[in-house]
Amino acid sequence: MKYDMVAFDLDGVIVAERSSWEWVHSHFGVDNSHSLEAFCNGEIDDMEFMRSDIAMWHDVNPDINICQIKEILLKATINKGSVETIQTLKKQGVKTCIISGGIDLLAEHIGRECGVDKVMSNGFCVDKNGKLLGEGILRVKLRDKASVLCQMLKEFDVAPERCAAIGNSWVDISMFEVAKFGIAFNPIDGETITAADVTVESDDLRDVLQYLE
Repeated sequence: MKYDMVAFDLDGVIVAERSSWEWVHSHFGVDNSHSLEAFCNGEIDDMEFMRSDIAMWHDVNPDINICQIKEILLKATINKGSVETIQTLKKQGVKTCIISGGIDLLAEHIGRECGVDKVMSNGFCVDKNGKLLGEGILRVKLRDKASVLCQMLKEFDVAPERCAAIGNSWVDISMFEVAKFGIAFNPIDGETITAADVTVESDDLRDVLQYLE
C-alpha cells in the first residue's frame, strides 16, 4: 500500500447523510441555517454552535435524552462499499480512523460496524438519566481537524507522508494539508475539490482504493 494510515470523514463519506446534526434537525423539523451562517462567518465558535443546535431540540422536546438521539442516528445509511473499503485497507495493514465534527453516537457505531481503528467525534453532556443538559462535548473542531489527525499520527507512529485523508467538504481541507494525499469524495463545494489531490464522484466508496493501493 502507498499509505500506512487513511483518515476518513464520516458524514457524506462513510454514511450517506451529509451531516449527523442535520439528520437530527430534520427529525425534529428544525432549521439551523442561522447558526450555521453565524459559525461560518466566525461569529460563534464550535461550542456555541453545538449549544444552539441542542437548544432547538430542547424547544421541541424539553425532556430529550441520549437514547432518543441514538435511535434517530442509527437509522443513517452506510454508503455502499464503506465496510469493504475499510476492511481491504486493514487486511493490508493500514490503520484507519474517523475524524468527524458529527455526533459520536453515530461515529462510534459506524466505527464498530466497519472495523475502524480509531474514532474521534463530538458528543453531549447528559445527566445520570441520559437527559441532554444543553452542552456539547468538543473533541473535533470543524476548522481544525488537522490537530486531531496529527494526534492520531503520533498515536500510531505514522509519518504524515504515509497518510491519506478522505473528505467531502471545506472542513476536511485541514486534513488534506497534513496528509500526503487528499481525496475529495462526492465533494459538496469547490474549495474541497481545489484542495484535494483527486476527486472521486461515485456511489461506491471502494472507488477510492485505486488511489491508495
